[in-house]
Amino acid sequence: MTEKHHQPKPDDRSDNVEKLQNMVEDTIQNMEKAEGTLEHSQGQEREQIIAKNQRREEAIEGMREEIKDEYHDQK
Repeated sequence: MTEKHHQPKPDDRSDNVEKLQNMVEDTIQNMEKAEGTLEHSQGQEREQIIAKNQRREEAIEGMREEIKDEYHDQK
């Protein structure tokens, strides 16, 4: 057998800001959908939805910080 040497793909970060912004928008939409189901939820299910939305909020904050970093790195 011959050994193949694979070259890693170059690090293309040119569209990271756009991808992160899309992720933020998708996460916000998921939060809104979950909030809509809260009206019909109770007990443990309701608590799980609230907890998940709190984690989503934290993730959004992290993504927004990453967007800022990526934006400044591109300039």
